[in-house]
Amino acid sequence: MEIAARTLSKAEAYKILTGVVVPRPIAWISTVGANGLTNVAPFSCFTFVSADPPMIGFSCGLRDGQRKDTSRNILETGAFVVNVVDEDRLEEMHQSAADYSADVSEIEALGLACVPSVLVAPPRLALSPITMECKLHEVATFGRSGSEFIVGEIHLFHVRDDLLQNGKIDSEQLRPLARLAGPVYGKIGEIIRMTKA
Repeated sequence: MEIAARTLSKAEAYKILTGVVVPRPIAWISTVGANGLTNVAPFSCFTFVSADPPMIGFSCGLRDGQRKDTSRNILETGAFVVNVVDEDRLEEMHQSAADYSADVSEIEALGLACVPSVLVAPPRLALSPITMECKLHEVATFGRSGSEFIVGEIHLFHVRDDLLQNGKIDSEQLRPLARLAGPVYGKIGEIIRMTKA
């Protein structure tokens, strides 16, 4: 089967892309608006973009032509926290993806326990095994729909003690969740260790 990309609507292309680019890590991003209201939402178009300095990026689309709470808050305050999602947080993370109105804090609505961050205003999710305090570095706009790729510089890592082994994160202990197509998620599965090429 051949599919000409130009014949696809945004929704059709999205469905294909989210089924092709799998599995995707999930950034569960907490922010706080200029009005002090906290927000948390998951994003699976997420990756790291630099190690020196450490930077991560995620794509945030528009909703009805308007910025989502997450991107609006980041642009207002210049900061966000990435909370890593492990298997134990699937239900809460999935529920936080619902379309809450801008005057509702998902953190409060879902009863998520938080702890203060050290360097930025947004809180960290207490049960997340790894959190990263980030300051906004750059926003780039892509495509006809105005999707924004938001890049933040990580200023502080919080890593659960048992996860760091010889300077590396132990993926088996972390048990991260991955996003597949639609409301479908995956666990890490079998780990295959190879020698360096």
